Formats: sequence, C-alpha cells, structure tokens
Amino acid sequence: MSELPQRQQRAVALAYAAGSSAPTVVAKGRGLVAEQIIERANDAGVFVHESKELVALLMDIDLDGQIPPALYRAIAELLAWLYHIESAQQLGRPTQAPPDSALHIDSSANSFADLPADSPAISAEQDASNA
Repeated sequence: MSELPQRQQRAVALAYAAGSSAPTVVAKGRGLVAEQIIERANDAGVFVHESKELVALLMDIDLDGQIPPALYRAIAELLAWLYHIESAQQLGRPTQAPPDSALHIDSSANSFADLPADSPAISAEQDASNA
C-alpha cells in the first residue's frame, strides 16, 4: 500500500508600508512555521486569506523581497478588500472575505499608491504534498 500524501500548510505574510513601491514578504513557511504565522496573525487580528494559487507564487519570493509586478493587481485587490473589511468591522457591519476567484494576477498593474498604508495580510493554504 502506498502512503497517502501528508497535508502541509503553507503561509506567507505580507506588509505594505507608506512610501514603499510594493508590499513585501515579511514571513513565510510550511508546516509548524506556517501554523505559527497564522496563529500570530489571528492573535493580532490580522486578516488571513486562503489562496492556494497565491501562496504558491508568494513562496518563491525571498524574505523582505517585494512582490513582483505580475502580482500587483491580485495583492492590491486583496489589500483593498482588507481595508473594506476593517472599515465594515469598525462600523459593526457584516464582513465577507474575497473569494479566491475574485483576485486577478495581472502584469499590467504598476502602482500601490492608492492603497491604505501599513496594511498587513496573510495568505495561507492547505497543500497535499510529499514534502
């Protein structure tokens, strides 16, 4: 009998600071490290978005590295949703996270100037792999 693949969680934490040209990867990991990233995010009230496709792309970026232009639109949409969710929560309104299908990967986007500064976000997913 063959052994079933182990499900291994992966997580990537992003941060966007005022004056920065693009968000940066501030933490990433698999397994226990991913669980700790997500746990710390939840404890701090940081939004955690689940996206297998986005995490796979973000895992290739070095720590403290800026996201590539091909991900600008997807991350801008994610951060815009984050801003919307946080605003709704402050007003006591119901919130809903963006579906993964709502995020677009587009190399034509080139600016984060209109996004709120200091926006943290975590992208996470469960991955079936033999790692």
